[in-house]
Amino acid sequence: MNRIGLDEHAASQLVEGLDELLANYQILYQNVRGYHWNIRGDKFFELHVKFETTYTDLLTKVDEVAERILTLGGTPSHSYSSYLKNSGIKEQTGVHDGITCVTGLLDSYKTLLKMQRALLAQAAEANDEGTVSLLSDYIGFQEKEVWMLSAYIA
Repeated sequence: MNRIGLDEHAASQLVEGLDELLANYQILYQNVRGYHWNIRGDKFFELHVKFETTYTDLLTKVDEVAERILTLGGTPSHSYSSYLKNSGIKEQTGVHDGITCVTGLLDSYKTLLKMQRALLAQAAEANDEGTVSLLSDYIGFQEKEVWMLSAYIA
């Protein structure tokens, strides 16, 4: 057992998954910063604000995931080269139209939701309530975001 009473092997596997999740959050964070900075067109004002809200939320999640990795006894990755290597979400550059930005965000949420559901099941099996709670909150929030963003581009 580790210091918080979880099986060390199970905690180690969760750390690996959470570190991959961290990489995805970091790349998405930077993509959304780019959306915010570079958005153009008739929806500029509303999307500029929306993307700022989104990247602020993502930055909080980056910190929470990294701290959860530390709580489980791991060390979070902290280089962009590692993030780029380990992220299923790819960098988006040169994007400035609203539909492309929102579609990129929706695609990224799909990636995150899939990862988080798998990690949630893994954490539940390990009796890791802290990780379960964290991921459950993320999933609920992101599912609502997907609904609203999908309605926006419909």
